[in-house]
Amino acid sequence: MPEIAVIGGTGVYDPDMLQDVEENTVATPYGDVRYMTGVLNAERVVFLARHGSGHTVPPHLVNYRANIWAVKKLGVKWVIATAAVGSLNQEFKPGHFVLVDQFIDFTKTRNSTFFDGGNRGVAHVDMTEPYCPVLRQHLHRIGLELGLNVHAAGTYVCTDGPRFETPAEIRMFKTLGGDVVGMTSVPEVVLAKEAELCYATICMVTNFAAGITDQKLTHQEVLETFRLNSRHIKQLIARAIAALPSASQCGCRFAMREYGGFKL
Repeated sequence: MPEIAVIGGTGVYDPDMLQDVEENTVATPYGDVRYMTGVLNAERVVFLARHGSGHTVPPHLVNYRANIWAVKKLGVKWVIATAAVGSLNQEFKPGHFVLVDQFIDFTKTRNSTFFDGGNRGVAHVDMTEPYCPVLRQHLHRIGLELGLNVHAAGTYVCTDGPRFETPAEIRMFKTLGGDVVGMTSVPEVVLAKEAELCYATICMVTNFAAGITDQKLTHQEVLETFRLNSRHIKQLIARAIAALPSASQCGCRFAMREYGGFKL
């Protein structure tokens, strides 16, 4: 069974980095999930397109619970996600990569837990380290070896979308300590923590957020920046998968120990 999954965000819709690709469907309590598997550096890898092939699912309607349940059911232990983000930090420039270590949640309409009471009960997962520190450090080391502009940490502000944020909102987010802004990391990271997965997000800065510069934002600008840098993000993922650290180094596997572990 594959132990690694890649969740492709905006601009990463197909697993062209993989060989011997097969497409399948897995059933979850939250709906069926279409996924692909393929081989990368002798490892079998699961690939999910977060927004569907061709970006057909907006961020506020992504079935995050189904996606994370699916990769857990498939035996995955490591999840590398990608995301396009706007920058609130002048040091994080378009084309740079950020391995976020914290988030601020401004979503309002999303199901953000597997534990809604009933048969599954209620659980309060610790989010001191939302993103797997072992996987983040590994990705950072590989990024530096590749000569990429990769930042080891940053705070991700998550909004519902699909609209871009106003300059007033961006000023508020920056005051609160946000470094980048996007629309997908929450609840994906929370659900991954509940599912005891080692999860990290490679954020690609595609633009400065509204009001940081005088330039107005377009989705085409986001896609074009991602296209120009897609080779780098694929190199980073491929090299990282080729030399994953030992799972014994990470505590993500025991995030739900207090509740007897996560059970499908």
